[in-house]
Amino acid sequence: METSFLTIASLSFAVALTGAMAPGPLLTYTIIQSAQSRRGYLMGLWIIAGHAAIEAAIIVLLMAGFSFVLNSPPAVKIIGVAGGTMLVWFGISVIRDIYRRHRPGALNGETSDIAPALATNTTLRRRLLKNPVSGGALVSMANPYWWVWWATIGLAFMTEFEISFANPAGFAAFFLGHEAGDLAWYLVVSTLAFWGVQKLNPKVYAAMLTCCGLFMVGFGIYLGVSPFI
Repeated sequence: METSFLTIASLSFAVALTGAMAPGPLLTYTIIQSAQSRRGYLMGLWIIAGHAAIEAAIIVLLMAGFSFVLNSPPAVKIIGVAGGTMLVWFGISVIRDIYRRHRPGALNGETSDIAPALATNTTLRRRLLKNPVSGGALVSMANPYWWVWWATIGLAFMTEFEISFANPAGFAAFFLGHEAGDLAWYLVVSTLAFWGVQKLNPKVYAAMLTCCGLFMVGFGIYLGVSPFI
């Protein structure tokens, strides 16, 4: 019996929302971007746009039968080391940029000292992470557990509800429901982070971003090491 569009979308929404609410690098990245941007309340939208583009690609790959690649230990190790290194680098960059400037509390305004420093850095990786769409995609891919989630829970859901090229309506319901769950949570996070920053003392604000940077460094180290344990 074919499952209805609404049922698949609703279940996909619930599963995605549960996963999105778990702490991780994408959540930390969203908080940092929302706090630093002049229109930080929109960061959740742009970050999930990049995240959704990558997830659309991985769903297509799974439907094409490439799940064995995501399940292979060498792939998980490579993703863990490469992704963990990128997250450590990003976390260190956040902390360094905060304490390189004398006025860290001005991040989210027109007089920001850190935002221009980020914008004028010419390295490709820096520019890609500064852009919330490409950054959302990169930070998602940097997390090996995101790949494992899709190779296990995501694939199981797709198998159960027969998400395939032969079932375009099911694919649409699954994808739209999943991204709606992610977007619902990350819009809340970005809005709260942006408006909360407006009320913060500059020193508290700098301390908050430092904690986010440290979390990113710690999580990056964990992701790089855990596939070998």
